[in-house]
Amino acid sequence: MSVKIRLARHGRKQHAYYHIVVANSRSPRDGRFIERIGSYNPNSNPATIDLNFDKAIEWLNNGAQPTDTCRTILSHKGVMMKKHLLEGVKKGAFDLAEADKRFDAWMKEKENAVQAKKDGLTAGFNEDMKKRLVAETKVNETRIAEIAKKNAAAAAALIVKPVKEAEPEAEAEVAEPTEEA
Repeated sequence: MSVKIRLARHGRKQHAYYHIVVANSRSPRDGRFIERIGSYNPNSNPATIDLNFDKAIEWLNNGAQPTDTCRTILSHKGVMMKKHLLEGVKKGAFDLAEADKRFDAWMKEKENAVQAKKDGLTAGFNEDMKKRLVAETKVNETRIAEIAKKNAAAAAALIVKPVKEAEPEAEAEVAEPTEEA
């Protein structure tokens, strides 16, 4: 019986999120599992990953095999790096303090990369909003100018029209009663 660390799909159509679970490899994708160790939401940018770090390492050390996607998620969160460093400690390549030091340095670098991506997204969003605001302002000014021009032409036509229309209406009213009589 092989134990896998894999994703169990939840959510609605086109908006899936996943639970990271430890399950028997013969169980259905969304079926029975042994333990839930986290969640993964690919809909947000950057993707949101909530993971019980200690449980993941424990299951990996017990022999659970992650699927390709889960291996990527675990690598992103540092679980695979920590496991690799702990294997180095077991083999005697370095001590636990050195492993923790290397892991902390790796995590700081990873956090800086994620923060840089978030800052880039925010800056790009703000820049895009400024461009949209300028374009919208330009369109609004054009519309206001067209409406003002149209209203000025309509006002000029109204001032001239009643004077011209008043004379023919008066003749028409006078002409009609004479014909009927």
